[in-house]
Parts: sequence; C-alpha cells; structure tokens
Amino acid sequence: MKPPIIAVVDDEESVRRALYRLLASSGFDVLVYASGRDFLRHAPSIPVDCVVLDLNLGDHSGLDVLLALSAVLLLIPVVVLTGNDTSTNRARALTTGAHAYLTKPIEDELLIDAIVSAIRSRSPGA
Repeated sequence: MKPPIIAVVDDEESVRRALYRLLASSGFDVLVYASGRDFLRHAPSIPVDCVVLDLNLGDHSGLDVLLALSAVLLLIPVVVLTGNDTSTNRARALTTGAHAYLTKPIEDELLIDAIVSAIRSRSPGA
C-alpha cells in the first residue's frame, strides 16, 4: 500500500524542512511548497491526501488557499498551523473548511494525529 501524500505549505524554509523530516520519518510521502500560489498551481494534478497549511503565508493567506481549494472542488483535508492564534483566526479557518487548527510550536504527535484523522475523515465509511 502506498503511503499517504502530504503537502506542506509554509513560507518559512526552516519550518518546511522540519515538517518534511518529521512527516517523512513518520512514513508519509511529503511534497513541500513555499507559497500558496505554488501549491494551488500544482494541486489539481497531484493526488494529495492531506495539506499542512500555514495560516500566514507571504503571498496568500492560508484562508485564501482554503477558499481556492473549495472553489475548484478539491476536497483535500487541511490541517492549519499558525503562530498567530486568535479566536477569529480559529473560527475563520474551521468555518472555511480546515479539518484541524493547531498552534505553533506544534507537538509532533499532535500533528501526526491530526493528519491521520484528516485522512480518515476523507475515507469511505470513516
């Protein structure tokens, strides 16, 4: 069975690198994107099982990316990460379609659990 494919979208190189190492060592195939625009350009042509999405990107906000995914009917579960936790950000992310909303710095196990839950939510009979 093929491992799930996780797309990491974060504009900070050190965060992308750390998330890549964590997720790859946990058995996922990982694709990394430095911008929301870059991810959205590739999203329709790659079979991503879950997106780990920074809420504050340089070119798009994570909310913009969530809205763009739903606009083109790409129903990919999304785990939002943010270093700027506010009740407004949380509410907007979850009502815009995020499966989970986690704050940085994130505990490794919490992130893995959120990704696995997001992938299972997409599976038939989940």
